[in-house]
Amino acid sequence: MRRLLLVTTTIVLSTSVLFGAADDLIVSRFGDYLDSLRAQAGIPGLSATLIRPGDSVWEQGFGRRDVDRALSAQPDTPFEIDGLTTLLSSTLVLRCVEEGRLALDDLVAQYSPTSPDAGATIRQLLNHTSASPDGLVYSYRPARLDSLAPAIAHCTGLSLRESMADLLERLIMYDSIPGADTLSVIPPTDGMTPARLERYTSIFDNLAKPYSVDARGRPSASEYVALTLTPASGLISTVRDLARFDDAIRKGLILKPETLAAAWTPPVDRDGLRLPHGLGWFVQNYNGERIVWQFGVSDNASSSLYITVPGRGTTLILLANGQGLARPFPLDAGDVLVSPFGRLFLSIFVR
Repeated sequence: MRRLLLVTTTIVLSTSVLFGAADDLIVSRFGDYLDSLRAQAGIPGLSATLIRPGDSVWEQGFGRRDVDRALSAQPDTPFEIDGLTTLLSSTLVLRCVEEGRLALDDLVAQYSPTSPDAGATIRQLLNHTSASPDGLVYSYRPARLDSLAPAIAHCTGLSLRESMADLLERLIMYDSIPGADTLSVIPPTDGMTPARLERYTSIFDNLAKPYSVDARGRPSASEYVALTLTPASGLISTVRDLARFDDAIRKGLILKPETLAAAWTPPVDRDGLRLPHGLGWFVQNYNGERIVWQFGVSDNASSSLYITVPGRGTTLILLANGQGLARPFPLDAGDVLVSPFGRLFLSIFVR
């Protein structure tokens, strides 16, 4: 932890001399620093994409997606994206709300009577709050999102997996799979054409290998934790595909601007203080800018980080086959600045 903080501090100081230089030099240096942080965090393989105003896209892979076979990570390398699955699940829910098929204040009991969160609302699941006599209370518990699956099925008439597959197709996210067990589902998922089956098989064959890393930085083969798709985890994707999702979100192609504005507005507690999480996204301020983000982690296997700055038209997406993007940092508390990767990005591109 101390070494990561030291590296990040050095990076922030050294980048201050770059702002008179060409933009491509800034981005090139950013890639160098990102790779240094990857090594310091003990991440075997990392894929990154940086989206900037004017649809300028930089993407790069660092390290190995498969250490034993010396295969490099690339922008089209698929990873399990863990908690970033929430972004697409919440998009499905919010589209249903736009269409009038769900309401944010519907009780979970309406769709899942036996859920342990039957008394909560859809809104409370999405923003990780609970009602109390003292007002809303925030607690980040992704497992609560499982109760959204029946609500999505009620809205779409399809299973969560089928609804997610349709969304991936609509967004041309052709290197993504709605769950690692999609190929083994019996009976086969509706709409599983031979062409789609072949494509999913090819994607799965290229899936980055997960690793745990010891105190000396030595990786050993591990296993992904998510074996199936849930609203909170299990989606397999690439930074290139997630950039397509980001483009659709920014251009209002899948959600109306007013819906997105509501999703990116966190609730407040009884004292009027903003809580950390909006509808599917963490939300905070940095240097006067709204920062919207999400993370994912499977301990000793994988991690992910997605940060967008709507006012700057700038987004960073990172996927890794080790836990180092999220551990040991307490990201669930709602401050992306505890991550050296988050600080690096914001210190350079939000000044």
